[in-house]
Amino acid sequence: MPLLKRARIEIYLPQLGSSVRTRLHKAFENEFLQIFGGCTVIRNIKGFYAGGDGKTDEDTVNLVNADTPFDFDQKFEALSEYSDQLRLTAMEASGEEAVLVVVHGIYHSL
Repeated sequence: MPLLKRARIEIYLPQLGSSVRTRLHKAFENEFLQIFGGCTVIRNIKGFYAGGDGKTDEDTVNLVNADTPFDFDQKFEALSEYSDQLRLTAMEASGEEAVLVVVHGIYHSL
């Protein structure tokens, strides 16, 4: 069978630590569950970032990702808009100055 090209969406969220962040994580998990039929959550990922003061900051993040039914190339604009909305929502709700949202093409063998 031929491979099918799909889009995967990943959100790297700040580690849980407040009720707001807990609700944010659950909201993204539920969003992906309802829209795409499921998601994968990987917790306690260590990340390093260059801080504005030139020092290295360490953060613990959780990754929430889902494979979409959409062809990455054919739905690029819609995926771009959706990922921007996810990022802005996550930043606003978490108070973080940046949240990484990644969309990339993957191939499924069905």
